[in-house]
Amino acid sequence: MTDRILIIDFGSQVTQLIARRVRESGVYCEIHPFNRVDEESLHAYGPKAIILSGGPASVTEAKAPIAPQVVFESGLPVFGICYGQQTMCSQLGGSVEPHEHREFGRAMVDVVDDCAVFDGLWSTNSQHQVWMSHGDRVTALPDGFRPVAVSEGAPYAVIADDARRYYGVQFHPEVFHTPNGAQLLRNFTHDVVGCAGDWTMASFRKEAIQKIKDQVGGGRVICGLSGGVDSSVAAVLLNAAIGDQLTCIFVDHGLLRKNEAEEVVAMFRDRFNIPLVHRDAKDLFLGELEGKTDPEVKRKIIGGLFIDVFEEEAKKVGGADFLAQGTLYPDVIESVSFDGGPSVTIKSHHNVGGLPERMRMQLVEPLRDLFKDEVRALGRELDMPELAVGRHPFPGPGLAIRIPGQPITKEKLDILRQADAVYLDEIRNSGLYDEIWQAFAVLLPVRTVGVMGDSRSYDYACALRAVTSTDGMTADSYPFEHEFLARVSTRIINEVKGINRVTYDITSKPPGTIEWE
Repeated sequence: MTDRILIIDFGSQVTQLIARRVRESGVYCEIHPFNRVDEESLHAYGPKAIILSGGPASVTEAKAPIAPQVVFESGLPVFGICYGQQTMCSQLGGSVEPHEHREFGRAMVDVVDDCAVFDGLWSTNSQHQVWMSHGDRVTALPDGFRPVAVSEGAPYAVIADDARRYYGVQFHPEVFHTPNGAQLLRNFTHDVVGCAGDWTMASFRKEAIQKIKDQVGGGRVICGLSGGVDSSVAAVLLNAAIGDQLTCIFVDHGLLRKNEAEEVVAMFRDRFNIPLVHRDAKDLFLGELEGKTDPEVKRKIIGGLFIDVFEEEAKKVGGADFLAQGTLYPDVIESVSFDGGPSVTIKSHHNVGGLPERMRMQLVEPLRDLFKDEVRALGRELDMPELAVGRHPFPGPGLAIRIPGQPITKEKLDILRQADAVYLDEIRNSGLYDEIWQAFAVLLPVRTVGVMGDSRSYDYACALRAVTSTDGMTADSYPFEHEFLARVSTRIINEVKGINRVTYDITSKPPGTIEWE
């Protein structure tokens, strides 16, 4: 891997989108918090250029975050976005001030001069839609810079210092609402910086296999399978790298979707011929969860028991030197962000934070540099079946957090499993499964009176949830036709004993989460 871009994060909600746009153009990049970049780390990472992200702070505040000085001493090209543009200007001798005319949402920029990031895209005297989100504005440019685009609320909407290859934009090119934004970033990384754009899943696969071999050597590895995309792809990648040095352990905690355990076992034993230990621990988990209603307590019980059972099974197969996990890049970013990340206050990540010391194993995390859609692409590169790589995300604690506010019982799990299966069946039959990021049923802590035939019923209500998303960080409810929802509701009530009312959740993320807990 020769070409790397470093994205320095100042806390923007959409910093991950910058990484996605850069990677989509075939250039590898990573996000590092602004306060964790210094001369040593910059040299170790070896980027060809630096992108400064947006952020919620004001440059005018006394303790506002700033770019490490080494950024401007490195001689590397720099691209500043929103706050990134403002701190670049402030640090290089320009000025930034709060202003009454703020810009939030769609805006138009007028191109007043040429520059390298506009080549083949924007011409002088043309006008283009962008997405703004700023209260402060640059009021004076540092020496060497010139304005190349303006907007009603930003006299320096785009600035350029071609000699030093420094560029800044007041808007957000990474978001969907800036139609040419991805191409502007590509012009910077490819034309200005000279990146080859040759980072592909095929190249990642080759590099990842070599990294695994280098880390593991002749050691034994155990991999915890959950049945989800991440752990499945990690296991197949490890198998390609180290073969029979790998043993997979699948702990069935009784909280999986309908037929999921059987599908996992069949795929790994039959299709990939990977050694697999299948531990049925349903009774153990249900016993420990009895009477528990708080979602975070459920998560901790399940996480702790999983480690215990996993450790037992690992000892039975003779132990191992390494434990493999399907940790992804969004998990890593949230766990190392300079302000603690949303995972601290929203919900605990089951894959980030290391291992209990008693396990005496080192971690192997071959997917920790990838986003979810990149993991799916890697799975296809590894010739995995679409049933596995296209599967919707599924939480580590499984159905336990989809029975909110109430104790978990086998009866409730069976009701929920059946309702969920009917819902997903209708989604697949309608050809909508791949359009939806995640869809599932929730068994509500509500029982209502219903009429079924000539009889009174007093059964549970269930909620259906389906969202569209790119990486799970933000999400919108899927706009099903009413006819579809009516058909699903009828099937669930007719086929699932114990449910007599069906609702559909239209909450976006934020303010809600994707899951119900």
